[in-house]
Amino acid sequence: MSSRENTGMALGLLGVIIFSLTLPFTRIVVQEIHPLLNGLGRALFAAVPAAALLLWRRERWPTWRQVRGLCLVIAGVILGFPVLSAWAMQTLPASHGALVNGLQPLCVALYAAWLSHERPSKAFWACAALGSGLVLGYALITGAGSIQAGDLLMLGAIAVGGLGYAEGGRLAKEMGGWQVICWALVLSTPVLIGPVWYLAAQHQGTISLRTWWAFGYVSLFSQFLGFFAWYAGLAMGGIARVSQIQLLQIFFTIAFSALFFGEHIEPVTWLFACGVIATVMLGRKTAVQPAPVSKPGGRGLAPDSGASARQSVD
Repeated sequence: MSSRENTGMALGLLGVIIFSLTLPFTRIVVQEIHPLLNGLGRALFAAVPAAALLLWRRERWPTWRQVRGLCLVIAGVILGFPVLSAWAMQTLPASHGALVNGLQPLCVALYAAWLSHERPSKAFWACAALGSGLVLGYALITGAGSIQAGDLLMLGAIAVGGLGYAEGGRLAKEMGGWQVICWALVLSTPVLIGPVWYLAAQHQGTISLRTWWAFGYVSLFSQFLGFFAWYAGLAMGGIARVSQIQLLQIFFTIAFSALFFGEHIEPVTWLFACGVIATVMLGRKTAVQPAPVSKPGGRGLAPDSGASARQSVD
């Protein structure tokens, strides 16, 4: 792997570590705040620093073609995943939700092959499928052999979230990693204001300081800063390859859930964890053919283009 790809993998890992606390903190928030208010409210809250950063940097407005891509990002990582995962956390432990979320890397790789025309090798797909199979097997074992309602919500979150990840990684090659999430948050604001205002007006009861801290994390880190590293990593290291690092998010979440929230972790969890880590390490050595260089006015830019170089500086 080139130094650029290694940097992309490192940035992807940083994003995964930040994201790994999303489900535990979301589980805290939804005990006092409606899941829909949490899912939409965190994006509206994050849109404030996003707009301020864009204004301070005097960024140019995205093109209409890029806006269409940003709409997919909004549907996936601002509307779909936050809302559906918040509902799932009402019934699932954070560690269990994290295991189901381990199917997302395979989903992102499929979207990358479709949207960005990356061509992973058969060995890559085998490793990705094996890692996802281990995750699904763990979910079945810990769910007494059946899929729970919360699992279905998480699967829906994964399907739409993976689309937002893959399209955001593609756009990051043109716009830069942090610009993608900032513009997505700003453009989603008109859609968010009305529902958040209504849901906030319907809320009854006080909100504890612990919940406010948790909401602050999912707003500023999960919905905002984490995507700076994540989208930049996808753009630099390749969407399909870097997405597989997210399999490790499971174990960061499990460890944080046990350390900060007292969730009991069964030995079988760590057994499956070792298996998934092995698939990630094997997948890292497999071949992935990058997306072809686009012609002027085409769908995207090559990974080593000037736009990507600007992103790495940003």
